[in-house]
Formats: sequence, structure tokens, C-alpha cells
Amino acid sequence: MKTFISGLFHAIEGISRSWNIGRNFRIQVGCGVVSLVLCVLLNVQGWEWIVVLILTGGVLSLETLNSSIEKLCDLISVDRDPKIKTIKDLSAGSVLIFSVIAMVIGCLIFIPKIILALS
Repeated sequence: MKTFISGLFHAIEGISRSWNIGRNFRIQVGCGVVSLVLCVLLNVQGWEWIVVLILTGGVLSLETLNSSIEKLCDLISVDRDPKIKTIKDLSAGSVLIFSVIAMVIGCLIFIPKIILALS
């Protein structure tokens, strides 16, 4: 149990570091909060809540993983290395792909409800 609690504290510290070092992480947290507020205001269904929560968690998790890969690459080489650049670009690309898909799904969930609320 002690190692579980210790691991939990390390994970929380990792999230805190993501917040402190990652401008994109903070932006994505803001987008996630907006999405959750929209869920409340637009009275979305249970399955829509689940989708929004999974997508928000996925984007934030990928962004944290991307930051860790970038930090690891910086430890390996401080010089401009085309191979390191490729690794960083691939990692950032994974976040972009998931973020775009999350945005499209968010639009599919929220736009019809917003239109209905405004009419």
C-alpha cells in the first residue's frame, strides 16, 4: 500500500510539472474545462459525458507523454539532430491527431445542442 501511495504522489507531481512547464497542457486543460461546463449547461446525456471525459483525459495524457518524450530527447542531445527532431515531431503529431479528433467529436456533440438552445 505504501508503494501505491508513493506512486500516486509521483504521478500527481508529474501532472503538476505538466501544468508548470507546458503552455499547451494549460491550454488543453482550459479547453477541457470549457467542454465540461458545456456538458453541464447543455444537459448532455450520460454517454456524451463519458465521451467528453475520455477525450479530455486522452488529450491531457498524450500531451503529458509528449512533454516527457521531448524532455528525454533534450537529455539525449542538446544539439540540433534531425533524428531527435523526427522523434519530437512524431510525438507532437500524435497529440495533434487526437486533439483534432476530440474537437470534431466535441463539435458533433455540442453544436446541435447549442443550435437547439438558441432557437
